[in-house]
Amino acid sequence: MTRSTSKCRLKEQGLEPGSCLIKVNGKRLPACRSTLKHDKGRIYRLITSIHLSRPENYLSIYQSGCNFSCRKCHSWYFSKIKEGDWYTPGDILEKAVAYEAIVNLKEPRERATAWHAQETCRCCGSCVMRGCRSTGCPGVLGPESILFSPQGFGPARNIVAFTGGDITCCPEFYMECARLIKSHTELWILLETNGYGLTPENLDRLQEAGVDAFWLDIKAHDPEKHKWLTGCSNESILKLPEEILKRRFTLEVLSLYIPDLVETDELERIARDLAAVDPTVPFTVLAFFPEHQMKDFRCPNTREMVEAYHRVKATGLQNIRLGNMGVFVRTDEDQEYITANIDPSAL
Repeated sequence: MTRSTSKCRLKEQGLEPGSCLIKVNGKRLPACRSTLKHDKGRIYRLITSIHLSRPENYLSIYQSGCNFSCRKCHSWYFSKIKEGDWYTPGDILEKAVAYEAIVNLKEPRERATAWHAQETCRCCGSCVMRGCRSTGCPGVLGPESILFSPQGFGPARNIVAFTGGDITCCPEFYMECARLIKSHTELWILLETNGYGLTPENLDRLQEAGVDAFWLDIKAHDPEKHKWLTGCSNESILKLPEEILKRRFTLEVLSLYIPDLVETDELERIARDLAAVDPTVPFTVLAFFPEHQMKDFRCPNTREMVEAYHRVKATGLQNIRLGNMGVFVRTDEDQEYITANIDPSAL
């Protein structure tokens, strides 16, 4: 079995290597050499699980190995520790073909995002379990369109996404998967990414292979905060929205509200940059909850999230949503405050 590469692919393109060491049998080795490999002309990726995810309502492929070392990572137990089974692009295609057989909600390419999922279903399961819609139901789908999966209820949209760990700095596996999926199915292909591997060269190659969309997680605007959070620079990441959109990919962006670290001022700067590129880019402000190496940090409260929403909206962004509602809406008072101060479409 040969290693996927003997040199850092980012370094070959003039960038600093990622913070990509992961745990492998008591050692710390680069993710690209531990969770990606070649054997007899075939490429393999270490995959932890594959299933219909909620609330995204698409097929998610959870990958081991990552080029970031995020202190807040909720997937650290497989993204920073070697774990899973080896899959070839052909194996991924088999999963995609099987998934397409249960797809019951076809979206256009411009809606090949996690952000748009909530416009058709909130994944509460009320229509199936109780025989009636919840108060927050969009009223688009009937109970016959609601399927059960490991993470709950919802439809199956025509999207397959790569998530969890991220080594888009080595794009060949994603490229071959995209070519096969596009040749044999009508599914859209989404990469959930920290953006560190999306160099202009890699973006061009992914575009040519047939990738449709990116869910870009911008961790912080301030370079020092970003470095502390992830182990890496954000200089190239902040330029990515323009680079992605000029290649006509579908784009959505996510940022966490982390009290005492990534607060309203940081989110406002990220939103202002996005609005300058395209004010229609969907943007989710997700509430942080303590995990991994940041268990001493607290969750944001309702008023902090509401203030962030209004400051982000004031930048000119048109499609904004708050996420992880259960983290900051915990009392009737919280619910009343949110209802009175936030557009229902943002919840």
